[in-house]
Amino acid sequence: MNKTASRTSQRKMRAIERSDMAAPIDQGARGVRYLVAIAQLTDKEKQMAKLAFLGLGVMGGPMAGHLQKAGHEVTVYNRTASKAQDWAKTHGGQAAATPRAAAEGADFVMACVGNDDDLRSVCLGENGAFAGMGAGAIFVDHTTVSAAVTRELYAAADAAQISFVDAPISGGQAGAENAQLSIMCGGDQGAFDRALPVMEVYSKICRRIGDSGAGQMTKMCNQIAIAGVVQGLSEALHFAEKAGLDGRAVVEVISQGAAGSWQMANRYETMLDNEFDHGFAVDWMRKDLGICLDTADETGASLPITALVDQFYKDVQKIGGGRWDTSSLIQRLRALDGSTGT
Repeated sequence: MNKTASRTSQRKMRAIERSDMAAPIDQGARGVRYLVAIAQLTDKEKQMAKLAFLGLGVMGGPMAGHLQKAGHEVTVYNRTASKAQDWAKTHGGQAAATPRAAAEGADFVMACVGNDDDLRSVCLGENGAFAGMGAGAIFVDHTTVSAAVTRELYAAADAAQISFVDAPISGGQAGAENAQLSIMCGGDQGAFDRALPVMEVYSKICRRIGDSGAGQMTKMCNQIAIAGVVQGLSEALHFAEKAGLDGRAVVEVISQGAAGSWQMANRYETMLDNEFDHGFAVDWMRKDLGICLDTADETGASLPITALVDQFYKDVQKIGGGRWDTSSLIQRLRALDGSTGT
């Protein structure tokens, strides 16, 4: 549905809601006419919304594109204004100069930015999204940030009569581009239920885990699990190289057994070929693991492998791999013995 059609459906809904038809069913004919009028709207018209999307990186850009393609009316904001303008030219939406301008009149405001401070900057202050959002609107945060800042912003949103859902994502750039993300959410059940149809546009699974912060805590579990798996895969492939084995033949066999994983299926070939520009960057992974380790200190959880792998990623940064994807842990092993891989 194009922007004009989306606005038309929204006007229809508002007109019905304002009319004297909008009465409880037990008030007789007016209630019946209201239900009939709502029923005459198409399913798609009922679902279209006015949206803002803040942050157009390798994840946010494709996600916002899926929303525009689905028929929503999308206004975007990016710290680098030219990126927002380019997105609007490509996808047909609108670009705004500030988060507040993007959020004005929006039913939902989605964000996918860098870290705690970035999230605060797009939410708070005179030009922040919260200042432009109306009562009843919902802010959905797809950034991986600390549970502490999530709860802080949940409280600030609640004071402004806005709902806040923490909804970090997993699936990498390919997941964003192919609308196959996994989304783990925290926040009020009602707000989640309203936001779910929007998030389903770019996800393969989207679940509410619990109250505010539960989504971010679940994302920490995700990153902890990935860290150990990628290190194990790196060691297996490096061992195969040093033993003179055909790495592809090795993976063909072991991937069909208990060693199989998403990382093995999607990253082993690029790891063998020394290609590390296919996913989530080491710099960002270290940011996430830092959140995991800080939170573990607060909760009393023991994360010895995560702490070790975080230091391994620090070694990767030292050899110039900060922007390499997370599978580049194998390069650290190669650097230790002077090998170059296949």
